[in-house]
Amino acid sequence: MGKFVNLFIFLLAIISMPSLSFAQPLSEGLSSFGGLMPLILIFVFFYLFLLRPQQKKAKKHRDLLNSLKKDDRIITGGGLYATVNAVKGNTVEARISDGVYVQIVKQLISAVITKEDEESAKIPEIVKK
Repeated sequence: MGKFVNLFIFLLAIISMPSLSFAQPLSEGLSSFGGLMPLILIFVFFYLFLLRPQQKKAKKHRDLLNSLKKDDRIITGGGLYATVNAVKGNTVEARISDGVYVQIVKQLISAVITKEDEESAKIPEIVKK
């Protein structure tokens, strides 16, 4: 991301410095638009590189939470591994050990463990029950 920031600052400096422009000014009407150009570029930059990826990530997390079902293996925000026992509105009842059930707010679930994750070395052996 540092490369994008440096490139953006460089382009912004080139656009906003009139001494680098070798052409004659077109007219007074277009010069006011030229003053807005850096602001427009800043908005486009922030949207493309900061806001849009964050919105995609939030949508993906929302879809993950809406698709929770019984017997899904989850990881909470606090790092607990658990198995979903029931989904109740905004909360999830999860089993973290034999006979130990907890209520977890859906928003605190950070990931669902898939079969591929269990088969790979990403999940500790003690959790693969």
